[in-house]
Amino acid sequence: MKYRFIPCLLLGCSASAVAEPRYTQSDFGGVGLLQTPTARMAPAGELSFTANRTDPYSRYSVSFQPFDWLEGSFRYTTITNRTYGSESLSGDQSAKDKGIDIKVRLLEESHWLPQIALGTRDVGGTGLFSSEYFVGSKRFGNLDLSLGLAWGYLGNRGDIDNPFGLLDSKFDDRPAPDANVSNAGSLNGNTYFRGSPSFFGGLTYQTPWDPLSLKVEYEGNDYKNEPLSNNQVQDSPINLGFVFKATDSVDLHAAWERGNTAMFGITLHTNFATRKAPTKSFDPKPEPVPDVKPTTAPTDVQWAGVAKRLQNNAGYTVSKITQRDSELIVYGEQGRYFHTPKAVGRASRILDNSVNDQIDWFTMVDTRYSLPVQEVSLPRDTFREVVQEDRPLEDLRRVTEQNVPVPHQEKTLYAKTPDKFTYGLGLGYKQNVGGPDGFLLYQFSADLSAEYRFQPDLWWSGLLSANLINNFDKFKYDAPSGLPRVRTDLRQYMTTSEVTMPTFQLNKVKQLDEDLYGMVYGGYLESMFAGVGGEALYRPMGERWAVGVDMNWVKQRDFDQGLGLRDYSTITGNATLYYRSSFQDILGALSVGRYLAKDYGATLDLSREFSNGVRFGGWVTITNATKEEYGEGSFGKGIYFSIPFDELMASSTTRRANLAWTPLTRDGGASLGRSYSLYSLTERRNIDLFHNNFYKVTE
Repeated sequence: MKYRFIPCLLLGCSASAVAEPRYTQSDFGGVGLLQTPTARMAPAGELSFTANRTDPYSRYSVSFQPFDWLEGSFRYTTITNRTYGSESLSGDQSAKDKGIDIKVRLLEESHWLPQIALGTRDVGGTGLFSSEYFVGSKRFGNLDLSLGLAWGYLGNRGDIDNPFGLLDSKFDDRPAPDANVSNAGSLNGNTYFRGSPSFFGGLTYQTPWDPLSLKVEYEGNDYKNEPLSNNQVQDSPINLGFVFKATDSVDLHAAWERGNTAMFGITLHTNFATRKAPTKSFDPKPEPVPDVKPTTAPTDVQWAGVAKRLQNNAGYTVSKITQRDSELIVYGEQGRYFHTPKAVGRASRILDNSVNDQIDWFTMVDTRYSLPVQEVSLPRDTFREVVQEDRPLEDLRRVTEQNVPVPHQEKTLYAKTPDKFTYGLGLGYKQNVGGPDGFLLYQFSADLSAEYRFQPDLWWSGLLSANLINNFDKFKYDAPSGLPRVRTDLRQYMTTSEVTMPTFQLNKVKQLDEDLYGMVYGGYLESMFAGVGGEALYRPMGERWAVGVDMNWVKQRDFDQGLGLRDYSTITGNATLYYRSSFQDILGALSVGRYLAKDYGATLDLSREFSNGVRFGGWVTITNATKEEYGEGSFGKGIYFSIPFDELMASSTTRRANLAWTPLTRDGGASLGRSYSLYSLTERRNIDLFHNNFYKVTE
């Protein structure tokens, strides 16, 4: 508020009525003005989709904010007055360009100093719109001012000599973007901060009417060096625009750019770290805790009925209920509630309603295919008093125990083998984005999944997929490759059959020691490969790290994804180190090994998971395949989002929506797509119940 007084005097407004400027998306995606970025960042957890049109460009971008200091975007640009390639390859499809942008905050705004950020646009590939920049932003009440210096596309006017030229004369000249698609996806590091830069900047004015903000910018691009010789007339370097907040999650954009061209756009956005999940109106109500404890002794309880209530209300498919002195222990798979405390609290209510005061502790042992991965114990009396609001939640947090699941001498009160056969019917979706045959090739399918358990730790699983609707008739292009075609035969696998069997496999898991797990599997492991393999994982309880190794012999499947196999076979496997940092819950996984195309290399996967389970991440893979062998792209890379359906639906679920994007499908660095991994199966082993979501134990 103390910065608002002077600007309000100048603008003739009341300081008490001024709203601070909102941070909205630029034309390219990422927080900014119109054509130019600012040093501002969206709040951590923000995810935005932006589409806009400024002739001759249509841009579609997704921006995400894994940390409050790091912004990432990926973008498709359609150049509507240029063709994709040769007419025989793409028909009349317009040219497409993929881009990845990164912006890092270097200095946070203070009383005297601006916020400063370093960014790069269109990292890698042809670099048609590549640029590097420094930008600072300073807020004065309802005005947010920005000023920056840019190289490359953002600075094509070349206002000043390159200051880096004092270090090396090579910085004086910038190589022209390479429109050759064979270079798409590769790093263009030989151009960074080269050439003559230009200044850019502008301001955002938040009007007294909260939905409306205005933008003015001066851009450093004069449009005389546009990609594909597509130069445009610029009557003015000053762009004017506005953003109208139609709803909390929808922004409408409009502007007048270059002094002669209109821009219209829309942004859909939400913040998965702070948004409130829908009310779970379809969940059963938790059982109330009575004022007086029941009088039924543990040996007299009808435990079959209790087990049914535990499944229907708390999500536990119970395999066994035991007693050890004054402790009651429930073994089962919890498959309904994404947040473990919610399931533990509901189960404790049910047990409290079922047994007399011989029992002082309730313990839930969560298992996965008989693997005990998590054990949580609640003191009964403290839990009752907290639920009845006689004691604060913190008292329960202090005395709740999270232990290593180990065998004990216990008296079995109830045991039941869960249903052996389960199945489900759902809607499947496949896509191929940005290829020469069409910007979006898609398929919707009806998917039937099934599972049969011969024993709790030995099961068969499979998936049958039937086409409902697709536009794969346009899918005709197979990318060239200098390696065995382990992934670039994608078209044949997606178009050969209307009914496919992506998986059909047998699996066995075992806890080999207190912290050591093992798994073997065999069958049709994914849509393109069948085979046999095994995995071992060492995951100490309470530690932030784990180590795993897998080894597989696989053979390529027929294109129709039936029972037939092709001639190609290989051995593939990895050793993987997992580490979850205490710094903002960053999970890193470094894998080293042999890939499907018989190349050797390493994959680094980094992700950030928020307290509600939403995960933003990305990976890079580099192998010993040469650039010529790998082909377009040079190395593997991609980003992904994993969003719990629990954040989107009015009923609780442990399922996730997994969305991944990779610029290109290549054979180098291709990993086997296994259905199960021990790290995922034991995911709850190291979950800190006392962090962020413990309050759900009372829901």
